[in-house]
Amino acid sequence: MSKSQPRVMEWAKLDFKPRFEHGEQAQAAPLCGTDDGSKLGAGFGRLTNASFPWTVHYDEVILVLEGQVTVKTSAGDQVAGPRDTIWLPAGTEVVYEAEDALIFYAIQPADWAQSEGGQDA
Repeated sequence: MSKSQPRVMEWAKLDFKPRFEHGEQAQAAPLCGTDDGSKLGAGFGRLTNASFPWTVHYDEVILVLEGQVTVKTSAGDQVAGPRDTIWLPAGTEVVYEAEDALIFYAIQPADWAQSEGGQDA
């Protein structure tokens, strides 16, 4: 697959959709990924009254834009507020928690679900 062309994604036109089985707790608006022929996946996420477990199947960086996010890990609670980032290496078991937060995320590889037979992120 060839890579998509450069583009601007306007904030007002982003489409946030529920992710996982956690419904409205986690919504995402992807910006790039496998559909673009990219190894990098990135997008925005909204966490609302969220508390759910997950195993990170990819390297991930989370940038908190609004609110506060706590990621519980075996290394302790990773707490981040606006303009703070959280690094999560592949294989990390986590619990994501937030009352009302807006994040930007970047993951690699974007095709982790296909390559591992995992569920959609």
